[in-house]
Parts: sequence; C-alpha cells; structure tokens
Amino acid sequence: MNSISSKANPLIKRVKKLHQKKYRKSSYLIEGWHLFEEAVAAGAEILHIFALKEYEERLQAFPQLILVSPEILADLAKSKTPQGVVAELALPEAALPQQVQGRYLFLEDVQDPGNVGTMIRTADAAGWTAVFLSENSADPYNLKTLRSMQGSHFHLPIYQVKTLELLQLAREQQLEVLASTLAADSIPYQKIKEKESFILVMGNEGQGISQLVAKEANQLVHIPMKGQAESLNVAVAAGILIFALS
Repeated sequence: MNSISSKANPLIKRVKKLHQKKYRKSSYLIEGWHLFEEAVAAGAEILHIFALKEYEERLQAFPQLILVSPEILADLAKSKTPQGVVAELALPEAALPQQVQGRYLFLEDVQDPGNVGTMIRTADAAGWTAVFLSENSADPYNLKTLRSMQGSHFHLPIYQVKTLELLQLAREQQLEVLASTLAADSIPYQKIKEKESFILVMGNEGQGISQLVAKEANQLVHIPMKGQAESLNVAVAAGILIFALS
C-alpha cells in the first residue's frame, strides 16, 4: 500500500496545484465520500485517491489508493472539515457535440460557483440533455462548484464554449434559443409553447445576458413577479424556468 508523509512530496505538490484553474489541464480534484462514490458509480477515470489510514480497508479495492496524514489531506482539501478522502480525476472530453437535439442550458458569464453548480444540478434533476458554459462563467471543476453540483457533472455533459460559437451551432442545427431577461420585449414564460429541443440562456448575475444573445435569441422570456423585488437570484430563476419548460 502506497503512503506519503511529506507535504514536499512531488505528487502532493503537483496535485495541490489543481486548486488553481490554470493547472487543471487534464485532471481535477474532488473531495468527500459522496462525490467519490458518485465518481465510482459513473465510471469516472480515477487517477489517485488520497485517504486517511482509517479508511484503508474501505478503499482496499482501489490500486490508486495513497494513504496520507491528516495534515496532507487538509492541504489537498478545500473544506474546513475534510471527510477523509480526496481524489484526482481525469477531465472528461470537452469537444462540442456534432448534433444538438434536446433541452440545453447555457450559462453566459455566470460567475458565482454556487450559482453555476446549483443550475447544473437543477438541469440534471429535470433530465435535461447537457449544459454549456461560456468562457467567463465559473469553472465547473472549482471545488466550490463541485460541492454545489453534488455529482451532477457525472450525469450530464458539460461543455465550455464561446457565446458566438454556441449561437452558430444553434443556427446550424435549427435549435431555438430562449433567453431569460427582463427586457420590455420579453414574454412571460407561461406563454412559451412546449418544446422538445431548445437552448435556455441564463445571464450574468449583475449584467444579465449579452447584447449578442439578446439580438440573436429566438425568444426573450421572463418570470412575472407580483411583489416589489426587482429580480430573482439567477439560480432561483433558472430553477423555475427549467422545470416550467421541461
């Protein structure tokens, strides 16, 4: 059984760098038993498993297991109270699909990891096909995003894409684009007829959708509000629209 006792170990130093997006070129970290079990169930490619000695028997079937001290585990984990296991997983394929038919969510420049993770989890719960993220959205493999997704990235594909590239793909595939906005020419979501295939765009927390999306979208939609709040949290709004359009 492999074990590491020093934070200066080259593997530990390399893996710790995965906390930073610029180093997540081919792999990323997950922490906690729930995400680990989701990864195993999904058949994700597990590169290394770092765990405390007390979990050796529980993980004995995995040749990737490396036993580490509580200090090293705390260094690899981001949460204040690590659950005893951190794993390095290979990043999945990121190439855009050639055919797009189904219900898709596009998060355009949504920057809060909690919002991104919650919306991906909601799309998963509603049985949607996939999620697209713009380049300026929060990284789906940020540990905060991963905690919020609760393993949903194992259940549906996530693609990172430029807004213009996605709009071009939608035109080529004749896929309708619905964009959430409070603009004067948007319509209440209740007036949207049932559709089998479309892309729903949710915009940035402060700025909303881009002018490009507003111009190119087939339909702008909004959630009517009876109270005096100016707007809804983007993840809450996405939850309403995702299930209403499912």
